[in-house]
Amino acid sequence: MAIPVIDFSKLNGEERAKTLAQIANGCEEWGFFQLVNHGISEELLERVKKVSSECFKIEREDNFNNSKAVKLLNELAQKNNGQMLDNADWEDVFTLMDDSTTEWPAKTPGFKETMVEYKAELKKLAEKVMEVMDENLGLPKGYIKTAFNGDDNKAFFGTKVSHYPPCPHPELVNGLRAHTDAGGVVLLFQDDKVGGLQILKGGEWIDVQPLPNAIVINTGDQIEVLSNGRYKSVWHRVLVGTSGNRRSVASFYNPSLKATIAPAPELVEKASQEMDLQTYPKFVFGDYMNVYADQKFLPKEPRFQAVRAM
Repeated sequence: MAIPVIDFSKLNGEERAKTLAQIANGCEEWGFFQLVNHGISEELLERVKKVSSECFKIEREDNFNNSKAVKLLNELAQKNNGQMLDNADWEDVFTLMDDSTTEWPAKTPGFKETMVEYKAELKKLAEKVMEVMDENLGLPKGYIKTAFNGDDNKAFFGTKVSHYPPCPHPELVNGLRAHTDAGGVVLLFQDDKVGGLQILKGGEWIDVQPLPNAIVINTGDQIEVLSNGRYKSVWHRVLVGTSGNRRSVASFYNPSLKATIAPAPELVEKASQEMDLQTYPKFVFGDYMNVYADQKFLPKEPRFQAVRAM
């Protein structure tokens, strides 16, 4: 099995209906799909690769080598008891926000300029993808974007820059432990040479195959709620290896912390007509994030129950 690969440019041509159906299948059956010909220039993507890799080498690598994860893994390897490190990830990561709180890497030439441009392009792509979801779900154009913005018009868009360096004991630690994403739509520009990302489908872990200049799309917990369960957030993880430094640039289009999230009424009505009685709670996204902070690596269903009770 392979993650669906979809030519996004065909959305505007004679194959629009087919492309809409492919994206619907990606959302409903997989929770993950890859977009090619998505409109982001190869030149910009090459610059993102360059500055991300240089930033790790110049500004991040030494700190990672002295990090808690490295120390814990070395201690565990010395014990040689076969246990996995289950409270840390083999990941160097930092987040670029939309606001003035972001501390931009200062020593990597061109990093801020490149990533500001990239983030702007990814945000536009995210909004296009959400409009396709609106259409496929039978919702008004802009429904998901409006729901995410909430009353304060502050949908969150952030970008995580991660690296998964070579690991001396890959059998003892994950690059990133299995989880579902808390938010809305995730757009990942992953390494095209070093793999490691996997999704859980049908009880089997499946590789998300590296594909040059593709953008991997996956749906988070809030899309699951808004779609009344038609689109599911999917468990995924990152494995590490002994060679190669895997680069990952993941952008998140999430609701405002003050946004109220609930299943779209049209989809609830349709589900009741079809005798599908599965229900999701109505909640404030900030409350959900408080629950998620403690339960990220645990099953998602109790998170929905916990926020229902708040």
